[in-house]
Amino acid sequence: MAMDVRDSTGTAGQLPVVVARWRGHRRLSHLRTALRLSAVSLFVLATVFAGGFGWFASKVSHLTTPANPAKADAIIVLTGGQSRLDAAMELLASGKGERLLISGVHPSASRRQLQAATGGDKKLFSCCVDIDRAALDTIGNAEESAKWVENHAYGTVILVTNNYHMPRSLLEMGRLLHGAKLEPYPVVNSNLDNGNWLTKPRAVRVLFTEYTKYLLALARGIIPMKPTPDGIALAETAAGAEPVSLLGASP
Repeated sequence: MAMDVRDSTGTAGQLPVVVARWRGHRRLSHLRTALRLSAVSLFVLATVFAGGFGWFASKVSHLTTPANPAKADAIIVLTGGQSRLDAAMELLASGKGERLLISGVHPSASRRQLQAATGGDKKLFSCCVDIDRAALDTIGNAEESAKWVENHAYGTVILVTNNYHMPRSLLEMGRLLHGAKLEPYPVVNSNLDNGNWLTKPRAVRVLFTEYTKYLLALARGIIPMKPTPDGIALAETAAGAEPVSLLGASP
């Protein structure tokens, strides 16, 4: 009887240790499972990201400048390169649009300096070119352009920007220009077709940066947009230096 008691007491004393070890093994097993799931998730995300980048780069590299675009009501060019401005002025001079908005002009640049930089006809620049100085980025370009289009009640607009910048520009513009149709006019500075961008480190860097911005722009679509106040001076009119007070974006 005494032996049974000792045996029972010894077993009871070891029980907490056994339970503690079992719990430790269970926690370790859960940790390993969580690490495996995290690794798999990261691998899937990396694969999707890389695949998306490949799709984006291929799409951008195959964009070409239209030889003879259809006539539209107006033209919008987003600043960021001389070739964009030259292309937009050529479209305006050839009658592809009634007016041109140059969006994102530096505040210190005068109309005369801008006209001289584009090399466009002075009369054409004076009568038919509006200047937006408020936009600081692509989101600002979209906001200011939407108000300009709404103010003039344009139905079709040719959008001029670089090929790598076109997908994000169309995305941001499309959120606000609900009543107008956008006709993309991508400007191609270097040929990236047939996978040539893979051998150009600078092209890869530009495409990768623009791709990440494009993903952020997609994510922004989930977040409600803040309404813009009415009556903000957005564009300098071609007739003079007086600003046009445009309507705010619809809520």
